[in-house]
Amino acid sequence: MNIHAAIDPARPGLTHPEGDPLRLNHQDFIAIDRHKDTIYQATYRPQALYSRADAGFHANNETFLLHEVATNLPIYREDTGPTDFHLHLPPGGFQLVLVTSGLFTFDYDGRIYYVGPGAVMLQSAIVHRQLFYTWSGLPTEENLKTPQSVVPDALSMGYSGKFLEAFVTDPTTFPNPTIVGPDQIDEAETPRVAWTHGMHDRPVDAGFWLQDPLALEALFRPLKDGAIKSTMPAYVRDIGIDVPSGHLVTGHILATDPRGQSLLPKSSAAAVDADSFTKGEVVIYRVIRGTAEFSDRSGRNFELAAGDVVTAGRESIRLVGLGENTQLLRLGLLKGLEQLRSWTPTQRDEIDGLAGRIITRRDTRPLRTEGQPVGYLYA
Repeated sequence: MNIHAAIDPARPGLTHPEGDPLRLNHQDFIAIDRHKDTIYQATYRPQALYSRADAGFHANNETFLLHEVATNLPIYREDTGPTDFHLHLPPGGFQLVLVTSGLFTFDYDGRIYYVGPGAVMLQSAIVHRQLFYTWSGLPTEENLKTPQSVVPDALSMGYSGKFLEAFVTDPTTFPNPTIVGPDQIDEAETPRVAWTHGMHDRPVDAGFWLQDPLALEALFRPLKDGAIKSTMPAYVRDIGIDVPSGHLVTGHILATDPRGQSLLPKSSAAAVDADSFTKGEVVIYRVIRGTAEFSDRSGRNFELAAGDVVTAGRESIRLVGLGENTQLLRLGLLKGLEQLRSWTPTQRDEIDGLAGRIITRRDTRPLRTEGQPVGYLYA
């Protein structure tokens, strides 16, 4: 069954952002967000607490936001169940998710995905829904302190669902339209629908991306000796987002094993050097677990612990050391971000108001476990 619709021709100015150009901070700067100072807030939904790296966000001209999302209530409550069908429309269509504990079930464009610690997703302006997440049952303060990991071990999967999420610009400044509201969902039919729309400005090559943490391309490769100081051998994983982001952002995870254990899933491929993960006009590091040591241009060293984030100019800091049992996310923001524009407040409000009327094609999948998102076949 196919249903065809057309975007209202009276609104031709809504298909691409027409606001101010995005600008990275090309100066020598360092902005640190310490986890001990963070505030968790139920910004969008009662079951999810958000913790933003605001110092880095503001220092980098509010171009790129990284935050942690921690589920904090059981999913069986009336106000915390599966979400509606919606989408996010950040400039460039860039939305990154890295799961760091628990388990989630997502519906992306009519296809269902089960993901746990270490899974990486680029949603890239497609219709989606969160169907399920795990909850530890712990009180809020204890729940927020449970360890996080990019390795899908049994302990990490048993905690409440948490993930790191990144957007180009702030979610309050771009459209987030609801496509099918909770009262209109037919659970037997709606989840099988794949959707197409024209409200995006995805760069060439950009598209949906999912990397399983145990896939061959996701395995950790050893770093060449001496590249980074550490008591345990250091490894690096390329999370593979350079091309599917449309060459907007690169991403890597640098890690060490716990002493006396082999936790990280490893590749037998040849060692890599530090030059393999140095791209970026602006760099962001977020410690998932353990500790990491950095040096600024004057040679002064500083340390980050679990939950800390540093945002800096490309030559402003250098990673010099990793503690044992450490996992460190590195994101490199590329020049392509400066080819994008923000949405104007008028565009944002009008698209949110159009809601499901922005959809130009609907297809019903025969199976929910196969096929690519149709948004990339027809857009």
